Amino acid sequence: MNWFTIDNMDKLDTPALVVYPDRVKANIDLLKTMIDDVARLRPHVKTYKNREVTLLLMAAGINKFKCATIAEAELLATCKAPDVLLAYQPVGPKLYRFIKLIHAFPGTKFSCLVDNAIAAKEISDAAITYKIRINVYIDLNVGMNRTGIKPGFEALQLYMDCAVLAGVNPVGLHAYDGHIHDVDLKTREERCDASFEPVLKLQQDITQKGYPEPIIVAGGSPTFPIHAKRKVVECSPGTFVYWDKGYELGIPEQEFLPAALVISRVISLPGDTKLCLDVGHKSVSAENELSKRIYFLNAPELVPVGQSEEHLVVEAGKDHGYQIGDVLYGIPHHVCPTVALYERAYIIENKELNGEWLNAARDRKITI
Repeated sequence: MNWFTIDNMDKLDTPALVVYPDRVKANIDLLKTMIDDVARLRPHVKTYKNREVTLLLMAAGINKFKCATIAEAELLATCKAPDVLLAYQPVGPKLYRFIKLIHAFPGTKFSCLVDNAIAAKEISDAAITYKIRINVYIDLNVGMNRTGIKPGFEALQLYMDCAVLAGVNPVGLHAYDGHIHDVDLKTREERCDASFEPVLKLQQDITQKGYPEPIIVAGGSPTFPIHAKRKVVECSPGTFVYWDKGYELGIPEQEFLPAALVISRVISLPGDTKLCLDVGHKSVSAENELSKRIYFLNAPELVPVGQSEEHLVVEAGKDHGYQIGDVLYGIPHHVCPTVALYERAYIIENKELNGEWLNAARDRKITI
């Protein structure tokens, strides 16, 4: 029998996000085998956004985390995560929310990113006002061209500038190489090594200036096994907990298991060869082309031909045999933004619906 089948589907309305905890645990166990020291793991909470997976990670000995929003940081703090990096440069009201978070959860060590002197001074000034000192990582642009400062003299100068600001304490470097996702591992490794070389040089230059050796936080899922070999790097994969079809196709050497699915039903038959499903833009991440949004495990032959907010029309072919109410089990192409579409994930254990996990950090605000 298929691993994904849910026996009591009559209790589950669709579309629905479902999670298989046994597979999540297997993925965490696999991750730990891919690195020499669990202390070098700093997984990203963006994929799953709930307390339960955080607690599973902590039970596995993982105590450092990375996040992108204040809500994600608060979620981690409520789980008593010891070390949380906000992989974002807080500007405007976000900065004051971040400071409020630091005050509210003194048991968690927080840090954030900076990539320019203006923001660094604003963070420092606010920290002084509220009588704290904030640990910061210099955000480096290693080719993503999204945020960050290129590793080199200007980045070294920014590190030194931060060191003399009373409200911040530079502790490390952050190098996200999300632009590197070649299917061929050798090509990916070559590109990753080339982008990382100036980061390592910058670390050495900082140390030669007399500062403590800065921590390096680097990579995401595609470059994780490459950075895992570097003793000086903390690694930040995220998608591994749930996995998705995009990474299953794009980084095939990583053998994580799909652990989160979007369940759908056939709701209409708009023609002899077409089906209409209840999985629209609001139910699965739709930033990719139509053919790269969802893949049905028990109906791989279906071809998407149109999608709107609440509906997905697929081509099933003549004499297809599908009926109204048939249940389809789909792997999202991109699971992280898909999770953000759901306030809760339904838990499947022993092929039965068995509770739910609230995706609390999909909201922009929890309490702070």
